[in-house]
Amino acid sequence: MNATELERALDYPWGDDLPAAAGTLEVAPGVKWLRMTLPFVLNHINLWLLRDRIDGRDGWTVVDCCIDRPESRADWESVFATQLNGLPVLRVIVTHMHPDHIGLAHWLCERWNAPLWISGTDYQTARYACEVVNSFGGDRLAQYFASHGMTNAGDLEEIRNRKSYYRNLVPTVPASYTRLLDGGTVTIGGNAWRCIGGYGHAPEHMALYCEALDVLISGDMVLPRISTNVSVYEMEPEADALTLFLDSIDRFMPLPEDTLVLPSHGKPFKGLHTRIQQLHDHHRDRLQEVMEAAQAKPVSAYDVLPVLFKRPLDLHQTTFALGESVAHLHRLWYAGKLKRVRDADGILRFSLPG
Repeated sequence: MNATELERALDYPWGDDLPAAAGTLEVAPGVKWLRMTLPFVLNHINLWLLRDRIDGRDGWTVVDCCIDRPESRADWESVFATQLNGLPVLRVIVTHMHPDHIGLAHWLCERWNAPLWISGTDYQTARYACEVVNSFGGDRLAQYFASHGMTNAGDLEEIRNRKSYYRNLVPTVPASYTRLLDGGTVTIGGNAWRCIGGYGHAPEHMALYCEALDVLISGDMVLPRISTNVSVYEMEPEADALTLFLDSIDRFMPLPEDTLVLPSHGKPFKGLHTRIQQLHDHHRDRLQEVMEAAQAKPVSAYDVLPVLFKRPLDLHQTTFALGESVAHLHRLWYAGKLKRVRDADGILRFSLPG
């Protein structure tokens, strides 16, 4: 099935309607949908405003923040002026540490004197990434990509010179936080929202489910049109990220099929179980294609790129795609379906056992 056919299997209650620029759509009682632009191929992020009351004060809880750039701050200022009914932001919840989700958390928290709520692992990872010059770039990442078959000297040099990728989008994070724990409950506006931990996409992603509203804020774990990026990088080079991700999305299966899913990218939808099965089918098919490639000859993760990605990729996209290639190879390797050998050039190659 192509992407259009897959989408037709889902129900989009708002059709093609989107929030206006710096405006909102109410998608459930006390739950507003914001949509902000991103300067990437993935050109938007969905953010959520939840009506709240904390310590006797009425206001809003914000879920996710957008990257830190002047355009995003200006969008938020418009939201403050027109969408909050004159009430303050009381709390900032971040589903995970990726820049489009946490980038402006420091600014929102400082502006409103509001606390940050996030998982412990993602908070510490974000704090580390803000403080280390070569996070998400530099020599170690270039060496890692070279070990997985990237040999173009110009590409590797550009990656070496990418010194402050994360800090350019997330200059800092708040100095303290409240920890979200899997299975824990956050009371927002009198409703209980249960935290559902997820792995493989981020170190410790937290989705939020409200049974009273039958609403799931899925973050990046379940997206309606695209498959979530699941990658292995140099910080945890032996990870089995794809297995972690596939096991994690199954944790949403006990929720009702007609749960309203609020994803970070794409449109709110219903058909949660259907979408989870689509994601399993997608990765099953990609894994089979990788197996077929490895039957012909030993392959590196770089060799697998055109197998997994049929479209042209620029270097920025390639860095994400190569991490995904490693994730698919690692799932097969850990399952014993492929073996791994480092060749004379130091490149890791995967082939059939035997």
